[in-house]
Amino acid sequence: MFSVLDRSTYLKGLLVLAKKDNKLVETEKDIIRDIASRFGFSKDFYEETMRGLMANKYIGDDPVIFSESAIARMFLQDGLKLAFADDDFDVKELDWLRKTADANKIEKDLFDSFLEEFKAERIRLGKKIPA
Repeated sequence: MFSVLDRSTYLKGLLVLAKKDNKLVETEKDIIRDIASRFGFSKDFYEETMRGLMANKYIGDDPVIFSESAIARMFLQDGLKLAFADDDFDVKELDWLRKTADANKIEKDLFDSFLEEFKAERIRLGKKIPA
């Protein structure tokens, strides 16, 4: 299902998202590590990329686009987990995820349902939810 390009785009998207609030906490790193290792990226590569993330001017701001909408949907769900992994809501992260959904032709209602499911799960776990 995931081509090499889609795997690279997915990791890049996570990194762009993680950079949005100008901090990278351990829970965010753990999510990125898990996905990067499952996608076959070398540990040295993703660890070095995360170390230099905030200073990396080559990681742009454009929404990421995938070859299939199913991959985009998975990315949006992982993106929500990443965006709130630090228990801190930054509107720039959610705005970027919405732009990514739009760029991948994911309907607003579907993205909103992902967000509502995510909020419900956080409430169930006793965690803070975004406004």
